[in-house]
Amino acid sequence: MTSNEEQQFLNSLDKKLWISADKLRSTLDASQYKHTVLGMIFLKYVSDSFDIRREELTRQFKDSDHEYFLDPADFSDEEGGGEDSEDYQAEIDNELEERDYYTEANVFWVPKVARWEFLQNQNKVVITGEIEVGEGNAKKKIRSVGQLIDNSLEAIEHDNPKLKGVLNKRYTQLQIDQAKLGELIDLVATIPFSHDSLSSKDILGHVYEYFLGQFALAEGKKGGQFYTPKSIVSIIGRVLPSSQRTPDQVTQLRTNAIAHLPVDCCAFT
Repeated sequence: MTSNEEQQFLNSLDKKLWISADKLRSTLDASQYKHTVLGMIFLKYVSDSFDIRREELTRQFKDSDHEYFLDPADFSDEEGGGEDSEDYQAEIDNELEERDYYTEANVFWVPKVARWEFLQNQNKVVITGEIEVGEGNAKKKIRSVGQLIDNSLEAIEHDNPKLKGVLNKRYTQLQIDQAKLGELIDLVATIPFSHDSLSSKDILGHVYEYFLGQFALAEGKKGGQFYTPKSIVSIIGRVLPSSQRTPDQVTQLRTNAIAHLPVDCCAFT
């Protein structure tokens, strides 16, 4: 059962999301906007989950009682060093880029070009200029916010085979002012996927359920016009691994997240 404090957190989140989103919704019709915002919410979720795991790993690397402990003494020299040495910090940074640390915790690996900090830092740049990403034959220039987002989703799919063909990589095709799409990145950045008692997956399920219900109202859908699309079942199944929850919890979260999905709710395929 949700506590009063948790419910207040979710209610506050709902109000902030919809009031802010309403400013952007006027630039796209409801069917386009819902595809756009739900894809961005998922991207923010996987990035936040990745960051939460990075913070956990950083603590473990510095915890002498943990199996992942990196002893600062191994990085000391005649000039001092230890925990404050550049070599020690560099070793932690290198370890934080090891994919296995994330997959072992059922966390999607998020490449640098798909991390939320990168999107926020670069979206204003590509509105008026360009950036170069990738290496070797995979190097390419990014010249729009839509292309920046599509490239992030492509990178996530490439590094996480079970998401192949699930994500909606159509942001480049959107007929929308690129500055407005940049505003959407800043808006979704305000969605916190961390809480003292709610897991990031609980928050994701709630945000999806809330937004999809509001989209349905905006489109004038009725209860009988809803069903559960295969694509959203697929993505929810990947986000909520059964190994982390009891069967009843998994079923309830999936039901909550997909209960009010309109027929064309989410172009993840």
